[in-house]
Amino acid sequence: MCTVALSVEPDAAIPLIMVGVRDEFTGRPWVPPDEHWPGLVGGRDLQAGGTWLAVDPASGRAGALLNGHGVLADERRRRSRGDLPLLAAAQGRLPDLDLSRYDPFHLVLGEAGGARMWSWDGSGLRVTEFPPGTHMIVNSGWEEGEENERVAFFRPLFAEAARPLTVEGPWEEWAFLATGAGLPPEDPRAMVIRRELPDGRVFASLSVTMLALTPSGIRYDFTGAPRDPGSFHRVLPR
Repeated sequence: MCTVALSVEPDAAIPLIMVGVRDEFTGRPWVPPDEHWPGLVGGRDLQAGGTWLAVDPASGRAGALLNGHGVLADERRRRSRGDLPLLAAAQGRLPDLDLSRYDPFHLVLGEAGGARMWSWDGSGLRVTEFPPGTHMIVNSGWEEGEENERVAFFRPLFAEAARPLTVEGPWEEWAFLATGAGLPPEDPRAMVIRRELPDGRVFASLSVTMLALTPSGIRYDFTGAPRDPGSFHRVLPR
């Protein structure tokens, strides 16, 4: 279960703070964020060639992908969802695509002016415009209630976190929350997880991204050590 947390405050110096935790099978190969595509920066999935989160530094936009629930695409026509964050970041919208070729997804687009999300369940498309406030998206979508234990635990913490006045920080409180706030990975509330499956595979949180989106640009921090708040490194600006 991947997670995206959004803090939308239009009048703040940093109008949008975006945190993304990527969960995937540990055996799936990937490389850390870089300009793997012309003008676009993100981690690259080496299996399908796409990404889970893409940033367009020139436009100040970021696209993040979460798998959704619903009807799977016909495997004979299926396209990888990993191209969707790239297209959204580059174009500022969900392109005109044959969505029937994609498995269900939630595609979040963030910029200094706010955030929106397209949710495809295999039969219909829903668009969400996020109002000011703190929001969390998981595989079931935008969670507003307390039914999801992860959201019920973390959303108040993100909402109460001190908002940095500049992109230079301080970001320590946000880094602590983004890397799981010290909860063990087996805790049902955990945002940074690790699950050993009966067939021997391991499904786990592999990386964490923190973005600060402002009218003058994006700060992009990343770690591939998702339980260590001190391991973030600056991706953008270079």
